[in-house]
Amino acid sequence: MGAKTHAGRMTAGAQGEVVVFLIGMRINHFWAVHRWLPVFVAMPMMIRELNRDRSLGLLHHILLTGSPRTYMVVQYWESKEKLLAYAAAPDKRHHPWWARINRYSRKSARHVGIWHETYVVPEGSYETIYGDMPAQGLGKAFGVAGLGDGVQARDRLRV
Repeated sequence: MGAKTHAGRMTAGAQGEVVVFLIGMRINHFWAVHRWLPVFVAMPMMIRELNRDRSLGLLHHILLTGSPRTYMVVQYWESKEKLLAYAAAPDKRHHPWWARINRYSRKSARHVGIWHETYVVPEGSYETIYGDMPAQGLGKAFGVAGLGDGVQARDRLRV
């Protein structure tokens, strides 16, 4: 059974600032499986932990593949404070994995690349529209609301 399709034009129900976190890896040498596999399996373990405890602040995530050998997770967070708290929490999976990956990357630097970007977007600086489809991205993270007739992107962006 697929996700519920919302008829008509919808927008994300986000209010206030939104936090979008992108994290990814690139396998530079496929033959060095012993170097990139530990990095590859770390993220699903963290995502499972975050999904089990919604109070940690992850609202939604999407796994994407990009250019060849590149994998990325787009994450939508409740707040930048919750994202930073999770990253630093010694009793959660990220902290020990990050320390391990930092140690490991000294040996694996040529074999696997890692990166992340964090965006804290103020209210009025993001805009969404979903037409006759299930919620995606911010709409999946915050829910969707009807647009109404005559509402345009410039109204949602406050430009």
